[in-house]
Amino acid sequence: DYLIERKNATIKTNELPTVDSIPSQMRQVFQNLIGNALKFSGSEDKPVIEITSETILEKSIDSPTSPDGKFCRIMVKDNGIGFDEIYLDRIFIIFQSLNDRQSYEGTGIGLAIAKKIIEKHNGLITAKSKLGEGASFIIVLPLKYELK
Repeated sequence: DYLIERKNATIKTNELPTVDSIPSQMRQVFQNLIGNALKFSGSEDKPVIEITSETILEKSIDSPTSPDGKFCRIMVKDNGIGFDEIYLDRIFIIFQSLNDRQSYEGTGIGLAIAKKIIEKHNGLITAKSKLGEGASFIIVLPLKYELK
């Protein structure tokens, strides 16, 4: 991707699970999350985005890990500008961009779409962040699912 090269970004992943899904929609979720990580990378450090996953017991953000769990937790973590978690509810609502539109291009639609797709796949999405300390987006998905 052009933006990855332009920002000299590093993307690290561990082995990601195979999830029953609509591939084009999952691609869109990851494009939105990686795109945001690059967009809000700040100017000092080179962007580093880590995508990790683990098998978990239940459909819960904080579920314990389990090798024979029926869900997976995927984390997309960056070293960007982050955000204050007081705004967590707003970032997944359409057109609610937390940042000054002049500094960061974007409509604030990407995370709303990601949330809609994850929920359609019977999953959960949230984020953890501190201003100036990057952000982590956490997705929980069933390994097998039926479309809602």
